[in-house]
Amino acid sequence: MARPAVTVLGVDTSLRSTGYGVVCSENNRFRAVTHGRIINPAALRHSACLDHIYSTISMLLAEHRPQCAAVEGIFFCKNVKTAVILGQARGAVLAACAASSTPVFEYSPRRVKQSVSGTGTAQKDQVGRMVMSILGLPSVPQSDEADALAIALCHLHSSSGIGAETSGEI
Repeated sequence: MARPAVTVLGVDTSLRSTGYGVVCSENNRFRAVTHGRIINPAALRHSACLDHIYSTISMLLAEHRPQCAAVEGIFFCKNVKTAVILGQARGAVLAACAASSTPVFEYSPRRVKQSVSGTGTAQKDQVGRMVMSILGLPSVPQSDEADALAIALCHLHSSSGIGAETSGEI
């Protein structure tokens, strides 16, 4: 029996280079719909960066209408300032999803790596190569994009029963 198509927006959040990837799963096949980065130059004010992230995620949600979004959970940060900035950028993504009534699911970095590569300790280049292979991309995506696509794939694996457990909605 064929499953209905499911589309997920994966987001790898940062203030200066947020990766995004829209992945569709249909009949147990994965396809990258689009992927890229939201680039914020160093000279751009912090508040303008957050607005740019919010606006771009809002546009992606309106254009592709994913059933949900998936983000990487906050990991341990030694630098408090970096953690706060990451939290603010993540908040812009979550606010855009909330404004469009798009549910958001969170996955740990280890779980994302394990989902696409089979090991939670995979290096960035391994994740990128696996994402390229799984999605049939012509080349390895830039690392922020590859991470975002991997996050979307992790959710699709988890929601289809392939993952070890399903992460909760945030």
